[in-house]
Amino acid sequence: MKSQDGTIALTGQIGLIWKQTKAPLLVPFLKVLVVVCLAMSVMLFVERVYMGIVIVFIKLLGRKPEKMYKWEAIKDDVELGNSAYPMVLIQIPMYNEKEVYQLSIGAACGLSWPADRIIIQVLDDSTDRAIKSMVEQECKRWASKGINIKYEIRDNRNGYKAGALKEGMKHSYVKQCDYVAIFDADFQPEPDFLYRTIPFLINNPEIALVQARWKFVNSDECLMTRMQEMSLDYHFIVEQEVGSSTYAFFGFNGTAGVWRISALNEAGGWKDRTTVEDMDLAVRASLKGWKFVYVGNLKVKNELPSTFKAYRYQQHRWSCGPANLFKKMAIEIIRNRKVSLWKKFYVIYSFFFVRKIVAHIVTFVFYCVVLPTTVFVPEVQVPKWGAVYIPSIITFLNAVGTPRSLHLVIFWILFENVMSLHRTKATFIGLLEAGGVNEWVVTEKLGDALKAKSGAKASKRTHIRTGERLHLLELGVGAYLFFCGCYDMGFGKNRYFIFLFLQSIAFFIAGFGYIGTFVPTS
Repeated sequence: MKSQDGTIALTGQIGLIWKQTKAPLLVPFLKVLVVVCLAMSVMLFVERVYMGIVIVFIKLLGRKPEKMYKWEAIKDDVELGNSAYPMVLIQIPMYNEKEVYQLSIGAACGLSWPADRIIIQVLDDSTDRAIKSMVEQECKRWASKGINIKYEIRDNRNGYKAGALKEGMKHSYVKQCDYVAIFDADFQPEPDFLYRTIPFLINNPEIALVQARWKFVNSDECLMTRMQEMSLDYHFIVEQEVGSSTYAFFGFNGTAGVWRISALNEAGGWKDRTTVEDMDLAVRASLKGWKFVYVGNLKVKNELPSTFKAYRYQQHRWSCGPANLFKKMAIEIIRNRKVSLWKKFYVIYSFFFVRKIVAHIVTFVFYCVVLPTTVFVPEVQVPKWGAVYIPSIITFLNAVGTPRSLHLVIFWILFENVMSLHRTKATFIGLLEAGGVNEWVVTEKLGDALKAKSGAKASKRTHIRTGERLHLLELGVGAYLFFCGCYDMGFGKNRYFIFLFLQSIAFFIAGFGYIGTFVPTS
């Protein structure tokens, strides 16, 4: 009896504290958060609708890069011979890429271009001696076939990828090159890649960068790769296309692109101050007045991260880096006098603020924190247009980029909300320059393209330690959402419980590590 009385008394005290703090503290604070989140939702909604309208006009008007800029195929000249072709450098940075190094090197060596007008540079930062030896032997094998290939190493990994690319540009033979094409270790350009990109640079001296689209060879590997395909297809089909067609600016994707070396040098070369060295270079080059071209019908095969661990690391880098770069460059962009006010507004507000900061924060804070919390506070109401209509339209506009996956849109919403936890965390780390702001973990590749080619299948055995598969952040958020759902179903009036239960299940699945491809540890 005494224990029951004690429990009742404790429950009464908690209820009293809740009533005393809810009205003066929680209600006003939650109302402010709702207003802020609704404002951010409207920003994101306007941005998505604007880009949707622009992309429709681009398609209707047929604004293809070949029509917007001068493009003429390179013609053979009997008198000039191969000297009619510009000298091109191919850079392939890699780090312990055991599964895919042959793919990228082989694809680069297979590019159609006069052999004496191309230099292939393999920048190997591998720390595994066995892998290092294999890469070196592969380069020697191609060199024995008459390919002008250079195997370059350094005694440190300072600056990571940016540092490797920067060191690669210091070699004396680079001085004879006019352009540099960059391919990550899992990228496989088609033989005609240079014939389709270089003419833009030759015939348009104002163009600094030609960017190709990514084509994912393992998008059907698992449900997680299908979700990634939906997000990245929107990025390439809409964001890159709109930026290229309307402002001649977009973020360099770090690979599958060709730079004019003089523009790269004028912009200050590669810098390792953030984890998005590619975006950093693109913004600095744009501020110098250079233009970029995105060629959406030119696709380069590559691999999506298919393990949850690899994807989390990648998303941390892709979210933390832009936020950190925005903090470092906002004032510089505002003060710049070489670009128009309209372009500066686009870069600061649309490219950085809405897409790289607001989109991440509002997704997690609004739909995984604020909205669930309102079930406990009936005094705070979220209007239906903010809770249902706007997110539905935004989701539809994002999903149309991948028509074949429209039936997976519910899974995509739940997955994106789970990943927004890490993106929001990384965004704040970037803005505040907290610990891990420059954390760089190379995205693990499983060599799916090679395995598909050989007819073998990636192993799905779950030889993974339990500790490595448990993710406490996801489990904690999942538990909170489940509790909110139970309360809403029993006592609430919002009827959010269906969404809350589904979203909590998604967090639990991620939290227990049952997402993505499993690979054996041995």
